[in-house]
Amino acid sequence: MDFFSPGSVWPARALMVLRIVAALIFLEHGTQKLLGFPAFPSGNGPAAMSLPWFAGIIELVGGLLLLVGVAVRPAAFVMSGTMAVAYWWAHAPRSFFPVNNGGDAAILYCFLFLYFVVAGGGSWNGSKDVSKP
Repeated sequence: MDFFSPGSVWPARALMVLRIVAALIFLEHGTQKLLGFPAFPSGNGPAAMSLPWFAGIIELVGGLLLLVGVAVRPAAFVMSGTMAVAYWWAHAPRSFFPVNNGGDAAILYCFLFLYFVVAGGGSWNGSKDVSKP
């Protein structure tokens, strides 16, 4: 098992694990907003057709696409943009510093999904855009 040799399968497998874990966590945000699971802190989710509701749709559908590895690049592109909008719309007005405005996760998701746009989904990808670094 040579992790560092050119042509090793391990970078693509590590990318796949990162994709699946990110998808599961992101999907959880969508299920919370739209399905109430896990329970929403305020007791109910966002109003239908509101901006947070649309974000929930993107989180749910995009998370599922990322999880199964279908249309990884287009889904990641939309999700990256959604997280950029979420940061500038909801977090940045509170404070310049992400640690103070609670926008750490939005920034990390934005750039992680942007990386998936460039790199693809790694191994066990369900679409034809399988990446080979």
